Amino acid sequence: MKILIACGGTGGHINPALAIAGIISSHCPEAEFLFAGTPDGMEATLVPAAGYKMETVQVAGFQRSFSPKNIARNLKAVRYLLTAGSRAKKIVKNFSPDLAVGTGGYAAGPVIRAAQQLGIPTVIHEQNAYPGVTNKLLAKKASAVMMTFEAAKAYFPQNVRTEVTGLPVRGALKKCTREQARAKLGFDGRMTVLSFGGSQGAQCLNELMPDLMKWHLDSGMEINHIHAYGKFGRDTVPAALAERGIADDPRIRVSEYIHDMDVCLAAADLVISRAGASTLSELEAVGRASVLIPYPTAAENHQYHNAMVLGNAGAAFVIEQKNLRSDDLKRILTELYENPGKREEMGQKAGALFRQDTDEAVWNVIRSVLS
Repeated sequence: MKILIACGGTGGHINPALAIAGIISSHCPEAEFLFAGTPDGMEATLVPAAGYKMETVQVAGFQRSFSPKNIARNLKAVRYLLTAGSRAKKIVKNFSPDLAVGTGGYAAGPVIRAAQQLGIPTVIHEQNAYPGVTNKLLAKKASAVMMTFEAAKAYFPQNVRTEVTGLPVRGALKKCTREQARAKLGFDGRMTVLSFGGSQGAQCLNELMPDLMKWHLDSGMEINHIHAYGKFGRDTVPAALAERGIADDPRIRVSEYIHDMDVCLAAADLVISRAGASTLSELEAVGRASVLIPYPTAAENHQYHNAMVLGNAGAAFVIEQKNLRSDDLKRILTELYENPGKREEMGQKAGALFRQDTDEAVWNVIRSVLS
C-alpha cells in the first residue's frame, strides 16, 4: 500500500501529517509513504528527520496587502503557480499512490488537486474550527474530510463526507515521562517552563521572555526555562539574553526552533504559547498547565476560541495579546511556582479534554476510503 501525504508551511500542518502516517503504519506496517512539501518550509527538515522520503514542489501563498515587497512576493507566487501543477502531477504519477492525504498548507493544494485529477482517492484533515482556503477548495472532490472541530463542518459543501476525528498528535508525546524528559535535557527536578510562538516566532513573547527569564533567575526561583524564538527572533532574542548576562546560564535553553518538542513538552510544568489547534491538542495529550496568548489576527479569531476551551475548563490562563503585560506573567508564574498542586490540577484538567479515540477515528476513515 502506498500513501502520499502533502503538507507544509507550519508545524500545525506538518505534525498532524506525521501523526497520520504513524497511525497508518501501526495498522499497516508494510505501508510505503511519500511526503510532498516545499523545499524551504519546515517540512524539508521535519519530514526527513522523522524517517520519511519527501519530494518537493515550489509554491507560495499570495499576500493581500500591496506593499512593494508583497507585490514582488506575489509575482514570485504566480511564477511558482505556473509550474506547481505539472510538478505535482509528476510526483503523483511517479509514486502512484493508493491514497493521498492532505493536511493543509501551500504544498497540499497542487499535490492533492493533482491526485484528484488522476483519479486517486483523497482525504484531507482540517485542524481548525475555521478551515483554511486550501482545504475548502480541495474538499469539493475529496473522498472524505476529517475535522478537529464540529464547527468546521459548516464551511464544507453539504454533499461532502465529513467526520469529526479530533486532531492526531505524535505518538512520541505519550511515551516520555517528565523525569525521563528532564534527564534527556540535562535538567534537574526543578519547575520547568516551556515558551514558544510557532515556527515564525511570536514577537510579543520574544520581547517579554528575556526579561521574564532574568527576573526568575535573579529572584532565586528554582526554574528551568526553554524558549523557541522562531525565524523572526533570531536577530533579537540571543542579543537580548546576552545583554542581560544570561545567555550561557545552564538553567535556560534557547533556540530558533525546537526539534524535540515531545521531550520539551514532557519536561514542562507550564507552557506559554499561542493557541493553534495542534498546540492545544498536544497540551491535552500530555496534560500540561498553560498560559495561552491567541494570535490576534487569526481567521475568525479562531485561536481565541480554541484557547477558551482550555480556559473555561480551568486548564489554562488565556490572555489576549492586547492585554499581555510582563507583570501578568510574573504573577501567574509566581502563583504556580508556589503552588505545585495548582499547576498539577490544571494539567489534569487539560488531560481530561484529550480525545482518546482520535487515532482509531482517523484510521476508520482511512480504512473506509481504501476499501
